[in-house]
Amino acid sequence: MGRGLFSGQKMKTDRKKYRWKERKFRDRQFKQQRGGVLKHDPLMGSTQAKGIVVEKVGFEAKQPNSGIRKAVKISLIKTGNQLTAFAPGDGAISFIDEHDEVLVEGIGGSKGRSYGDLPGVRFKVIKVNGVSLDEMVRGRKEKPIR
Repeated sequence: MGRGLFSGQKMKTDRKKYRWKERKFRDRQFKQQRGGVLKHDPLMGSTQAKGIVVEKVGFEAKQPNSGIRKAVKISLIKTGNQLTAFAPGDGAISFIDEHDEVLVEGIGGSKGRSYGDLPGVRFKVIKVNGVSLDEMVRGRKEKPIR
């Protein structure tokens, strides 16, 4: 790599070349090519999405934790993709029934990956039939009858 008196052009071309080794730059470039959508993003670039509950599932936490984490399988209205979303809160799964309309968002793990001891779950439920799941768990609001 040139560092001499007249090496400005060489340094410039090297920087262009080696930027592709940086993950953030590479992801940003590919995201721009696809119109702002990452290749494996079921929400198609948006922060939240609505879906219909297909079934309730429980799955075991990863080692060294134990316990059954409650989640729901959702079919997204926008794309038709199926994904698994975590139901946060003690007894939150009891407020969610099949065929309910839910709003999901990313669970907050780094780089959009699964979070903590939840294997393969990247999303969480925040609303059920237009009412906040957190409010229902705390007992402030009731679930509307559809």
